[in-house]
Amino acid sequence: MGTVRDERPDSRPDGDSHEERTPTEGTVGAIRHRLLRAERHAALGDPLRLAIVDDLAATDRSPTEIAGRLDVPSNLLAHHLDVLAAAGLIERFTSSGDRRRRYVRLVRPALCDLGVALPLPAGRVLFVCTHNSARSQLAAAIWRTVTGGESGSAGTHPAPRVHPGASEAARRAGLDLGSAKPRAFDPDEPAELTVTVCDRAHEELAPGDDWWHWSVPDPVEVGTPAAFDDAIDDIGARVHALVR
Repeated sequence: MGTVRDERPDSRPDGDSHEERTPTEGTVGAIRHRLLRAERHAALGDPLRLAIVDDLAATDRSPTEIAGRLDVPSNLLAHHLDVLAAAGLIERFTSSGDRRRRYVRLVRPALCDLGVALPLPAGRVLFVCTHNSARSQLAAAIWRTVTGGESGSAGTHPAPRVHPGASEAARRAGLDLGSAKPRAFDPDEPAELTVTVCDRAHEELAPGDDWWHWSVPDPVEVGTPAAFDDAIDDIGARVHALVR
């Protein structure tokens, strides 16, 4: 990997992602691309759907959380989520913690030219996962590297040590985990923003309305170098989206 990769849509060698690459003017591909853009703009033309996208700009949420925040009935919310999913703006997936729960997240490349505002916290950010041995440690290191801001990490059930796969992936990405050691989450620890980076921690802590949640698959469960690299790419893309 070398360094933390910039996962913004314009960071690929050919100038765009596969889905969002602009075809040559006048081709069938150009017409389809234009129709897709029109569909996405139409999907965001409804104030409630725009509010849903704004709410998801920095954090994944469950449909229940979205319904509560926006004061919308679940059946109406389901319709609007269907419209956004059909336009390729969101995706829904099952929690890796409680399989009865689902989450919603943005498809970020689809939003690159649609003017969705992403807030960047100015103060200390605390990343939390279950064992504080991989995802939250990597997230804190990526945050410091990309934003230059202060960050920390903790776990709801901390492991004895940082997972070797996380340490090796950090080295490949040019991240510094230093002498990082897992530690227990303290709800009174000062932080401008707390971000859960695993579904289990998010569901166990029942976080406040001002927290963010990034549903990042657990690389420890897979155990391969690619799984740890994928976690870095996922987190890196989210952080880069905030500073773009």
